[in-house]
Amino acid sequence: MRRRFPLPTIAAGACLVVALGVPAWAQTTADADWTPPRTSWGDPDISGRFTNQSENGTPMERPDEFDGLRLEDVPADELAAIKQAAQDRTIERFAGPLHAPSGWWQPDLGTANGSQAWLVIDPPDGRIPPLTPAAEDRIEARAEARRLSGRGPADSWTDRSLYDRCITRGLPGSMMPAIYGNSYEIFQAPGYVGITYEMVHEARIIPLDGSGHVGADITAYMGDAVGRWEGDTLVVETTNFKDGATYRNSNAGTLRVVERFTRIAPDRIQWVVTMDDPETWVEPWSFTMPLTTDASLPTPEYSCHEGNYGLMNILSAARAREAAVAAAESD
Repeated sequence: MRRRFPLPTIAAGACLVVALGVPAWAQTTADADWTPPRTSWGDPDISGRFTNQSENGTPMERPDEFDGLRLEDVPADELAAIKQAAQDRTIERFAGPLHAPSGWWQPDLGTANGSQAWLVIDPPDGRIPPLTPAAEDRIEARAEARRLSGRGPADSWTDRSLYDRCITRGLPGSMMPAIYGNSYEIFQAPGYVGITYEMVHEARIIPLDGSGHVGADITAYMGDAVGRWEGDTLVVETTNFKDGATYRNSNAGTLRVVERFTRIAPDRIQWVVTMDDPETWVEPWSFTMPLTTDASLPTPEYSCHEGNYGLMNILSAARAREAAVAAAESD
């Protein structure tokens, strides 16, 4: 049973986007006469099927050619050209001699419709803050331990990532765009919000009853989420992460992820994520992207374990290479 105590407020040092909810450039895209819908019990209605496929290929940090600009400063025609070029490169890459069968991919990937030139919105320079000395030491120690172990990248399945092993993409990784599997569904009930993710078939249940996080000894790959409404915005704070699935080498014991979901148009939710980990980055940082309604994209069963030939082939290829090396040495 959850211990009940007030949900912690956001720290005074948190970035501006957390305090304001949605950045100004996103707010201006909403119709001034449009009123966000409500559920039958009175909460803002953010339910539905969504995708962020259009932002696949959008760089996380601001490219050098946009130094000094804000997202809203990028001209629409220039943004459209950038997005079309990114889609063309993706199609060209997959249209080579080793691409999947033609019927497995489509010439229009939808990424040309992307609405952003980059994702990071805070700090204002659009760059992820530097790592702390503690984080640099932690990452180097982990790499050194790996080197000293003498293990290869595929000595066993445990050497592969949790994503390769069909276990998790973590948070916020599970809602980050990938080459496929970018469908999400948000459900609502009195006191709860649920989110299911197509990729790896993740699921989250977020209580809104004001309960606090579970004890520090209870951890999970997707963390422990608690939520609250701030006006029309759902604010979700997640802590209690398990080692091995934290985003960008963050520290599972000190990482706090704050998400904000705001429906800014009938067909769009703006998703803003703040990464706060004083053991990894010198300051919190935030990125954002739209989730676009698409009722034609269900979240089908992702039978990853049952059909994980990729992992099997990685391991079998590693064994074949080792056998070839051994045979060459014996000759």
